[in-house]
Amino acid sequence: MAYRHLHIVCTLFLATFITISAYGQTNEQKSLEAKRARLQKEINDINRLLFAEKKQRGTVLDQIEALDQKITVRQELIKVTNQQANLLNRKINANVRAISKLKNDLTTLKEEYAVVIRKSYQNRSQQGRLLFLLSSESFFQAFKRVQYMKQYTDYRREQGERIVTKTEELSKLNKDLIDQRKEKEVLIAQNKKAKAQMMREMKSQKELLGTIRKNESKYASAVEKKKKEARKIDQQIEKLIRSAIVASNKKSDNTSRVSNKFLLTPEATIVANNFSANKGRLIWPVDKGIKSQGFGVYRDAVYPGIKHESNGVIITTDEGAKARAIFKGEVIAILSVPGGKKGVQIKHGNYISTYYNLSELFVKKGDMVQAKTELGTIYTDRSNGQTRLKFYLYEDTTKLNPEEWVYQL
Repeated sequence: MAYRHLHIVCTLFLATFITISAYGQTNEQKSLEAKRARLQKEINDINRLLFAEKKQRGTVLDQIEALDQKITVRQELIKVTNQQANLLNRKINANVRAISKLKNDLTTLKEEYAVVIRKSYQNRSQQGRLLFLLSSESFFQAFKRVQYMKQYTDYRREQGERIVTKTEELSKLNKDLIDQRKEKEVLIAQNKKAKAQMMREMKSQKELLGTIRKNESKYASAVEKKKKEARKIDQQIEKLIRSAIVASNKKSDNTSRVSNKFLLTPEATIVANNFSANKGRLIWPVDKGIKSQGFGVYRDAVYPGIKHESNGVIITTDEGAKARAIFKGEVIAILSVPGGKKGVQIKHGNYISTYYNLSELFVKKGDMVQAKTELGTIYTDRSNGQTRLKFYLYEDTTKLNPEEWVYQL
């Protein structure tokens, strides 16, 4: 009897362990599937926004940068799909072990049940049971024998129920195993397809690199032109921020000459604290799009030895898309540079968000805006058909990485 209790405890422990493990793996699988779906959507958006069939495809450099981005995302997609396949493999192995254990348990239960049935058959006579009771030497012994007969009957019923339960568990695990193997085959096929597509993209990139390297001086000139434009925009943004700080501080304190930090009123302090509290959860400055250039130092797409630096991020979106405020605040400046492109700066306490590369503005200096307020139409470059918003974030005069502040940017 002690052995039977130990066997039950071990079986329950194993079942609990399998359940907890399966629950953890299910959550991990859901997380990986969500990540894979997001990466696949990003690739679809890249294809739609950067590789749409147009009469003019822009410069070779535009195509190189777009391919480089898509290859990077596809590599991450392949990695995530591999993780999913490996997780499924672990689940399959766990199920194989569980099925083996259940089969052994079922065999043991059936053997025990057969013994019980044989004994029950041997003692099936109602008269035999009555004699068994009447042959008791005392009332207490008769009472104990009644209890024993009841326990024996309950044990038979429990054994039968456990056999049914184990059989159902075994059937379900076998079905799960078949489903998991099919799911794994689908993932492997998808990964194979993704790798083949990536190889084609890398081949296209190699061919484009060859085209550029035939005319290195022209490429270097194009890169330098882009750097010069970026520096001009950065300088104007920082100049406008400093001017806004000086003007704001004069209103707050006529004697102040601080030029690199806002002197905050109690109301502005509340806005700044709320903005800071939403770090990592701020909305995108467009309704939908993809990040086509991140923040910070990055390698050149053609010559990895060349380093570039971005003080903000570039988001590519659909033609006609509108830039929108990421948080409530006050419009403190309107940017305008040669070429007709415009920008808007919004102050959120002592945080400043900047939206540049607009063709049309819907707000003016001094306007108060809310999150999602449309600020203007984003400019579409007719040479490559791309609609790109340049987005910057500052705390006073300190550059911030928008990717750390905007949700999943």
